[in-house]
Amino acid sequence: MPNIEEQIREIEEEIRRTDYNKKTQHHIGLLKAKLARLRIEAEKRKGGGGGEGYAVKKSGNATVSLVGFPSVGKSTVLNKITNATSEVAPYAFTTLTVIPGLLEYRGARIQILDLPGIIKDASKGKGRGREVLSVVRSSDLIILMVDVFENNVDILLQELQASGIRLNSRPPRVTITKRSRGGISVSYTVQNPQLSEADIKSILGEFGYYNADVVIREDVDADRLIDVLAGNRVYVQGFLCINKIDLVDEATRNELLHRFAHLNPIAISAEKGIGLEELKQKIFDSLNFIRVFLKPPGKEADMKEPLLVRGGSTVGDVCEYLHRDMRRKFRYALVWGPSSRFPGQTVGLDHTVQDGDILTIVSRK
Repeated sequence: MPNIEEQIREIEEEIRRTDYNKKTQHHIGLLKAKLARLRIEAEKRKGGGGGEGYAVKKSGNATVSLVGFPSVGKSTVLNKITNATSEVAPYAFTTLTVIPGLLEYRGARIQILDLPGIIKDASKGKGRGREVLSVVRSSDLIILMVDVFENNVDILLQELQASGIRLNSRPPRVTITKRSRGGISVSYTVQNPQLSEADIKSILGEFGYYNADVVIREDVDADRLIDVLAGNRVYVQGFLCINKIDLVDEATRNELLHRFAHLNPIAISAEKGIGLEELKQKIFDSLNFIRVFLKPPGKEADMKEPLLVRGGSTVGDVCEYLHRDMRRKFRYALVWGPSSRFPGQTVGLDHTVQDGDILTIVSRK
């Protein structure tokens, strides 16, 4: 019997040579499910896949990863917009580890990570790609970096996809609840779904689900359903940064911006300092910061220096940012503002804060 790697290659080849149409949809969906399951098993056997990783201590209000090919200018960007000093040289693979820098902008402290260059098959371990991509997975924002000459963005997107990173997407609105008996029950809240009940049952079977309640709340395809079942996907916002724009004419610049419009691109020249202020603003805006004003117990709220946190943050997230012990010692919080039902509402760790909230956190001594 072929080993796992051979099985993976055989299935990948079968998917490549099979034309996608209505008749083959079910077969291809099943092949993709088998492929995803085998890849997960292969990673488990490798102990997470990848040798010694990069140790990166997260700091600041958010972490941003610069992801791109070797020698596209990631280090120069880092040096120009942060307090870091990353070695810069005109040859590939100058950066052999993760170099962090701190961007201070509009009251936010944003950690920027200069990562070793990504190459084709990085997700399979080539060029220490697994270690690099493991750092990217924990980022709050991904900046895809190319230059005006090396701009095959599809390779970067494919490597992110293969490593379980879903760029500019959100988790599928699908719930799967295991049960002890009764088979698989599928219910839809969408009309004319792509996946039939038979498709869904076959894909679930590949992951060992034989008794479950499945609710489909959006029109997912096989890939999106497999993402739910795999359970190891991360959903991260990002945009494209095209560097060295000073080396081409305006027509070429506009053509590149038009070609990659779906990735919300920005054109810069790190070397010449062109577009760097716009890049800082774009990073700040993309991170979707909100302001939370802290009110110590029995004192007035500090309305001059708000705490910046990511949109969607909870009281628990605020505690972790303020001090690592605060969440452990947490008793309750009081909130005034947009997220409260009434002034001074008592809330717990899972309460989601909103922009402009005033928050008091009460901890155990």
